[in-house]
Amino acid sequence: MASTTATSTEQGFSLNSRTMWIIIGVVLAIAAVVYYFLQPQQATAVYASTIRQSTPLVLGALCGLIGERSGVINIGIEGQMLMSAFFAFLANVYLGQILPLSIALPLAVLAGVLIGALMGAFLAWMSVTLKMDQIIGGTVINILALGFTSYFYVAGLTTMGKLQPIALGPLVKIPLIGPVLFNNPPITYLVIILVFVTQYALFNTVWGLRTRAVGEHPSAADTVGINVNRTRYINVTLAGAIAGLAGAYLTLEAVGSFERGMTNGRGFIALAVMIFGRWTPLGSWGAALLFGFFNAIQTQLQLTGAIAVPPQFIGMLPYILTIVVLAGFGGKARPPAAVGQVYDPE
Repeated sequence: MASTTATSTEQGFSLNSRTMWIIIGVVLAIAAVVYYFLQPQQATAVYASTIRQSTPLVLGALCGLIGERSGVINIGIEGQMLMSAFFAFLANVYLGQILPLSIALPLAVLAGVLIGALMGAFLAWMSVTLKMDQIIGGTVINILALGFTSYFYVAGLTTMGKLQPIALGPLVKIPLIGPVLFNNPPITYLVIILVFVTQYALFNTVWGLRTRAVGEHPSAADTVGINVNRTRYINVTLAGAIAGLAGAYLTLEAVGSFERGMTNGRGFIALAVMIFGRWTPLGSWGAALLFGFFNAIQTQLQLTGAIAVPPQFIGMLPYILTIVVLAGFGGKARPPAAVGQVYDPE
């Protein structure tokens, strides 16, 4: 009887929590529409910037959650993104000199994805084969990427061009959402598709079931015939490829060039986004959009000078949000049970 009461209480809390987030979402949606009708041009710029700012974050979060759902902590997302951004940039520079831009750009994106996959495989090797502490393994990747890209970066290199927005016909003319969702470069479109594909795959396919089993109870997964370490190798490598796409986005779509340390902490923010999103792709996308929105707002405030405070304080806004989110919600989030644990098959 007591167990039934406790279960009912937990279900009631879950329902109330879900209802609260639905209410918050509806309120934010109404506020977004009102803002659009009051300041259409400014609102469109803010919402479009939100999508752009959230793209590398949600890719980093997908990288982190696929690894952690498999039981491997990845704090090397920052390094994976940075190294991939560097090689995607170099591929664009040199391939653009001998190939048409329409061919060089996709090849440069592929180069970034491959470098990310190699970095992911390197992390899997350290975590699974060498059985290193996974936090140290991620730190090695971050230090390696920062040192490598800083040493080999050559000032004065310029890209041959970057990925341009592709307007999706009449969809662009839809008020509010048209210019924001249907007039973006290809990687941004790919990210939106990737979020829904990963959400479905993680919770509705055999791969997703095995991934979650390996991250929650590896010994039980091994008992039913799942190769735990091979699954971790594959998933951490796949996650690295996604981080590589985030790096390619920065140099080939967002900026069009490379600078030392240009990831600027996005890999670490992606970890906060992953935790806030409860290790789910859709939740992480929502958290990334929230952070991207605050980043877009602070940029807009600096451009318009609407608030008479030093720009450094306005620039702190997204990071204060990250601290508040982790302090308020991070402790309530439950990570996969076996995350960070080395598994030795008997």
